[in-house]
Amino acid sequence: MILPKHRDPRLIAIRRGGTLEDAHHRLLAEWAADCAAHVLPLFEAVQPLDTRPREAVEHARAWGRGEIPMMQARAKAGHANAAARELTGAARYAAYAAGQAAAVAHVAAHELGAAAYAIKAARAAAPTGAGDRAGRQECAWQRAQLPEAIRDLVLDDQRLRNEICWSVFHC
Repeated sequence: MILPKHRDPRLIAIRRGGTLEDAHHRLLAEWAADCAAHVLPLFEAVQPLDTRPREAVEHARAWGRGEIPMMQARAKAGHANAAARELTGAARYAAYAAGQAAAVAHVAAHELGAAAYAIKAARAAAPTGAGDRAGRQECAWQRAQLPEAIRDLVLDDQRLRNEICWSVFHC
């Protein structure tokens, strides 16, 4: 579970009663897609013919650029999640990261799901004993990709939801 019981109004679109501007919502989707894409090779190494997670990442980016409607990106989230279900370890987490990235179009708070699953994928792919270090490195890489306009929002969201996101945001 990566979504809190009570949603943060900063991650709810203005038109839905929150304070999140469309431009920032789109930046969250693009950043989430970057997080998922970074670990996508871990899925593709195991399932090279399954394009569902890659398509989810591409749709997250397309939505972020305003090229497709929310429902189209959201549908791809479900497909990426389905690709994950039969797998274990890094490949599974990488597919879930892609699904979470595509879901940001629907619910902005999924941005942390993409990041958290990507960190879990990096940890799972690391050699025995190196998982924590790999997770911290992935977390640091993600933070380096954050656009300035959403940096404070995401870092605060990580602080607030770290516990329900498997405590992966310690980097």
